[in-house]
Amino acid sequence: MNFDFSDDQQAIKRTAKDLLGARFTPDRLRELAESGTYDDVVWKELCELGWPGIFVADERGGQGLGIVELVILMEELGYALAPLPFLSGAAAGLALQAAGSDEQQDRWLAGIASGEVRATVGLASNGEARLVPDAEGAEVIVLLDREGGRLVEAAEAQVDPLATIDATRRFARVRADGGDPLPGDTSAALDGIVTALAAELTGISQRAMEMAVEYARDRKQFGRAIGSYQAVAHRCAQMLLETEGARSASYYAAWTADAEPESFPAAASMAKAYASDAAWRVTASSLQVHGGIGFTWEHDLHFFLKRAKAGGLLYGSAGQHRERVAELTGFATEPAHA
Repeated sequence: MNFDFSDDQQAIKRTAKDLLGARFTPDRLRELAESGTYDDVVWKELCELGWPGIFVADERGGQGLGIVELVILMEELGYALAPLPFLSGAAAGLALQAAGSDEQQDRWLAGIASGEVRATVGLASNGEARLVPDAEGAEVIVLLDREGGRLVEAAEAQVDPLATIDATRRFARVRADGGDPLPGDTSAALDGIVTALAAELTGISQRAMEMAVEYARDRKQFGRAIGSYQAVAHRCAQMLLETEGARSASYYAAWTADAEPESFPAAASMAKAYASDAAWRVTASSLQVHGGIGFTWEHDLHFFLKRAKAGGLLYGSAGQHRERVAELTGFATEPAHA
């Protein structure tokens, strides 16, 4: 059995890594983060490549590929810590494709796939979604709750910008009543969203680990590279273990989406739970390897650590997704909250 990417998938990954690495240099990333803005020029470039609609059916204006290809992109976007509205649009596209009516898909999916329509998704309770990426400026917002989902146009919602520790992504609090119900399976929509987010968190872990390893090779104490000391070497090894675990969980979930859909719900929540914990632990460990310099604003590591923390809570925390796995596998005594 071949577990490697196909030639086309390898090309997608290589192109994404090269393009994002060139566009989001450390200086450019810091400039965008400190100004609280996105790079509209790069966003237009990604739209011209068709990336926002990579998973959308071709008859709806997308490229007609799958969740695996989306996860490949999301991992590279996380690695670059790209300040772009990609996740929010992908989340809305996944929600509409999984649970939207034909009319809703006809109206919105092609625009989301082309990047011309800004859209997002929030998890709501009592009509309020407390942490919604890129809601300010979105034309349409999908709100998912215990009863299902509904599509709300921006003019019908109250959107309040929300300051968080993550300066590389914009968030808002959204409150809305009414809206157009989504008739399909919204739990399947959430499965795709959290799988994509798990891949982004994996990319963040990979980058933070590489930063730690590079520093451990270069930084010397008592005439030796600090990476030669067991305490540092073991910490780096643990970072590798957790990053690879998150990657395996994310790609397994993506594979089940197309090949084994009955396993997708549990696999998606397992991926999100593991990747959320791993991203926080890996970025925190990288900070420890860097020592005093890692704690400073001038070092770029804190941007990754803060994105990891915010991403770990977005669309359900690790604990909530573990509860969901327990419920799906028959071990829960109470309904899960995610």
